[in-house]
Amino acid sequence: MTTAATPPPQPYRWSLSAFGGGRPDQLGALAARQDQSPPSDLVLRELTAVTAKVLARADGADLCFLGRSLDSMYDLLTGALEHSPWDGRLLRLPVSCMADTDWSPAAGRRFREHLASVGLEPYALARRKRPIALVDVVAEGRSYGTLHRQLADWIEETREPWAVIRRKLRYIAVTCRHSTSPNTWRWQQDPDNDWVRTLPAAHVTDVSLDGRVWSYLADNQAKVNESFPHWNWFDEESVLTPRHRRLAPALAEARYFTDAGRDSHLREELIRLMAREPGFAGREQRRIALALRTRATSRTGSGTRPRTGTRARYKRGNR
Repeated sequence: MTTAATPPPQPYRWSLSAFGGGRPDQLGALAARQDQSPPSDLVLRELTAVTAKVLARADGADLCFLGRSLDSMYDLLTGALEHSPWDGRLLRLPVSCMADTDWSPAAGRRFREHLASVGLEPYALARRKRPIALVDVVAEGRSYGTLHRQLADWIEETREPWAVIRRKLRYIAVTCRHSTSPNTWRWQQDPDNDWVRTLPAAHVTDVSLDGRVWSYLADNQAKVNESFPHWNWFDEESVLTPRHRRLAPALAEARYFTDAGRDSHLREELIRLMAREPGFAGREQRRIALALRTRATSRTGSGTRPRTGTRARYKRGNR
């Protein structure tokens, strides 16, 4: 049986593109910061590269971004896939779930409501046509561990077929780039992450990101929404329009990446980088490439393009 269809309250976030069929919100003065510099060439270049790898390695799965760390990847993709057949296949699960040791029973039930809101309910998972891939930055894998443990308990309680669900579920970890030596420690090796071995090998994959950019996105970047841990899941004010001191630069940067994704040169670069991946010959990867190449070019209601010109900056950064 499915749970109630009404999604739980979640932090409000503006729509910055027409992805999903809606109209972009008009931000007006909210993102008007004359002193706001755009992200560096390194951030845009690295984010584009890692986004291409995520698309290729997801093998046609719907993407669900856990937490806030990769909001810029989500924004980039909503711009790149605007007006494409991928509408509805980019999801956000903006909860913080690094540990569940002090959750109340009510918090556990509310977390299940959050999972159900993005199609991660056991009943829905067992019957979905396409796989779903969680995407997040990962250091030790605690958020993934909590989510998977909670989901596994739910699957056991509902008696849904794990043999079917394990083929529909994927985890993509954006990790900090380190040495590729065989002796390098990896998060999957932690005994607390032995759940990884219950899934097919290719369903848990790493994508490495430049350490400076990883730290920026995970730890230092201004975010549109503040963190949403379990003690706020029942707070009515948490769903109101955000109002915090870093909101203006966060919105300006979110709009920058959305506009960057609309740029045809960046979309062609995504396709080129995807083609480097071993699995690019697959049907699903080629469908994504086609969606990127043929998406409509209209920019109605989208706000301005990046002030320094994404096309010029991207080409300059890749010489």
